[in-house]
Amino acid sequence: MRFVGVDLAWGERNRTGVARLDGDGVLLDVVSVRTDAEVVDAAALGPDEACVVGIDAPLVVTNPTGTRGAETSLNRDFRAFEAGAHPSNTGLAVFADGPRGGRVADALGLTPWPAPPSTVHPGPPGRRAVEVYPHAASVALFRLGRTLKYKQKQGRELPQLRSELLRLTTLLEGLATADVPLRLAGREPWEGLVAAVERAPRKSDLRLAEDQVDAVLCAYVALLVDRAPGTLTQYGDPAQGTVVTPTLPTDLEPDRAPRGSRRNSRR
Repeated sequence: MRFVGVDLAWGERNRTGVARLDGDGVLLDVVSVRTDAEVVDAAALGPDEACVVGIDAPLVVTNPTGTRGAETSLNRDFRAFEAGAHPSNTGLAVFADGPRGGRVADALGLTPWPAPPSTVHPGPPGRRAVEVYPHAASVALFRLGRTLKYKQKQGRELPQLRSELLRLTTLLEGLATADVPLRLAGREPWEGLVAAVERAPRKSDLRLAEDQVDAVLCAYVALLVDRAPGTLTQYGDPAQGTVVTPTLPTDLEPDRAPRGSRRNSRR
């Protein structure tokens, strides 16, 4: 059984992070790629290999305008934590030829989970693709009052971005003692990735590492789909697209956002 995380860019010009875990939650590798073909190669899945692949991108988009139900309901829970998602609809140029996430899932021979009832997919039930969202996952998993500010935005400088991304790497390493463990410490791909964050001389170098760290988080949510589905919440419906993320704790309160802060964007 393999668990793969894909922090998928909305286009092939930008970098995509891909991470792979084994059945014990041990990180096998994590890389940065661009094209759909490179994503498929990096996932390194055998044709009959059982797997769950967590993809940070819409797999199903059918609404011509507005926002999918998945995003509306997720935003209701997570917007106060600055983890709201941008709308997805077929009227946007990026979805004119269908969502890239769906194309990657098809290329990997995966069945979206939960599967749209009226759609035929090539993959068997043992090969599942799940739409995930790292910002919401980090808030719920690590009981954050608001999202970590490692995404590049106007006004955020390299030291802040580095500090916030290193905080996320530390939190991910802490999942080694979780009920469903994620085993990163001592793994050469992970140690190399953390070192790249620590020594990144430019924001562009940090962005390269950021996508891969997010891919590890996506892979962990994929692991939870198989090992602890009761800890997850599904937003939306299979026919119009779903997002699956760790359940927001009922007692978690959002931090008060500083003046002038802006909601995180999804991509």
